[in-house]
Amino acid sequence: MQLYETLIRENQIDIFGHVNNATYLEFFEAARWDILEAKGFGFEKIKSLGQGPVILEAHLKFIKEVKARDLISIKTEPMHFKGKIGEMKQYMYKPNQELAAELRLVFGLFDLRARQLMLPTPEWVEALTT
Repeated sequence: MQLYETLIRENQIDIFGHVNNATYLEFFEAARWDILEAKGFGFEKIKSLGQGPVILEAHLKFIKEVKARDLISIKTEPMHFKGKIGEMKQYMYKPNQELAAELRLVFGLFDLRARQLMLPTPEWVEALTT
């Protein structure tokens, strides 16, 4: 399981005094980019290959409030593919390790030139499932 940490800033808080709902997705995405970058599949590599992961479905469950100055951690479970479709889960934890949110994603590997899903290459399977 991969770990990503970030400090919640005041500009990420909404009128209700907690993290804005759309901002959760940005945190989860940042955690996924860190994983891809660490495995050699950062932004430039994706552009040069003309292929990269694309989100098909996102189910986000809010469990506990996250507030300004909380140091959150996001854990990402290893992903798996079945044909062209993959699934993964991510969990956001508060500083006291209480579960704050969980995200279930369905994704595929997108061919940027053909503009369609493609079967994942062995390199992509390795990058996305370990």
